[in-house]
Formats: sequence, C-alpha cells, structure tokens
Amino acid sequence: MKKRHPVSLRKAICSILLCMLCGWALSGCGSRERHAGTRILIITTYGDIEAELYPDKAPATVAAFLRNVDSGYYRNTTFYRVLRDDNQVSGVPHSHLIQGGLWGSKSAIADRLPLIPHEPTNKTGLHHLTGTLSMARNTPGTASSEFFICLKDDPGFDFGGENNPDGAGYAAFGKVISGMDAVQKIYSRPEYDQQFTPLIAIQNIKRLD
Repeated sequence: MKKRHPVSLRKAICSILLCMLCGWALSGCGSRERHAGTRILIITTYGDIEAELYPDKAPATVAAFLRNVDSGYYRNTTFYRVLRDDNQVSGVPHSHLIQGGLWGSKSAIADRLPLIPHEPTNKTGLHHLTGTLSMARNTPGTASSEFFICLKDDPGFDFGGENNPDGAGYAAFGKVISGMDAVQKIYSRPEYDQQFTPLIAIQNIKRLD
C-alpha cells in the first residue's frame, strides 16, 4: 500500500479548516448586516412588534430602555395614548403615534427611575420616520420610561422641529422591523381625548439578542 505524503495531508487539513473558518466568518457578517442593533419584541394583544435598537447612535437612551426591559418593568403595562389627524386641533402640525410605558399602570416605579440624558437627532443622526421608536419627555433630559412609535414620518419630532416648543426634539433610538400591522391595528382602536378606551395591553417587552 502506498503511503500518504504527510505534507499533502497537512495541506488538505489546513484547506478544510480555512474553508470552515471563512464560512463561519461570512455567516457572522451576514447576521450583523441583517441586524445591526439590539432586537426587542413588544408583545401586545394585537400581535407582536419586533424592533431594532441602535446603541451605537443613542447609547444612553438604549441602555436605559433595556434596563427597564431587563428589570421586567414593561410587563403588564399599556399603550395608552394615540395621536391621529381626527383627534388634534386643526391648523397646527399634527403628530401620528401610539405612546406606551409605565404611566398609569406602574406610576410609582416610573417616578423613581433615573432620568435619561437627552440625545437629540442632530447628534444621533436618527430621524422620526414611520416605525421609529422614540422617548416621550417633558423638558429635555426628563425621559425615563415612556416611549412612542411613529405611524408616519414626523420631522416635527426631530431637533429643530415644530412639535416641541423648546426645539430640542425627541430622542429616537430604534425602529420597528416587523409587526407594523399590529401597530396599525392598535393605532385604529377607539379613543377619547387622545386616550385609548380601553387601554391596549403590553403583555411584555423582551430582548431577542
């Protein structure tokens, strides 16, 4: 029987290992391209909403939001507010959103959460487009737990926009990548004075990554 040349065997093994490593690397790169940020799932009675957060662009906002997620604070909370063309004063810029969080259901927890330094859109490079997740606030730097999802492009929420008197805009930090049909269903539910009637249950928000 002819002996195998040891050098040829080593070359063959090296070639196989190199191919395997290249395949793993390409697979990993493809995954990162599909999901550049941290993914979350918002579980509601009208369906699941998957969103991608951008810690590289809005690090303080994403870290605070994920802290609330990991602490279980969003479990059994609600979407409670809706802004549509038919429930806003005519002659002023309209907003199009659903807003949710701890308000009403877990107000005591919301009141003691640390405030988030404001990350305006002129610093993050993010914009309030259809499906954008952003933090609700009063004055800049007072956001903590309440968030909203845009149903249309709302440039008035960006830095310098008309939808907030201080001109600092809101802190966009993510975007819906699946489940806008559920967002639309929630958006169309009955409301009174911009409050959903009844409130829309958020069963939980959890990480997918």
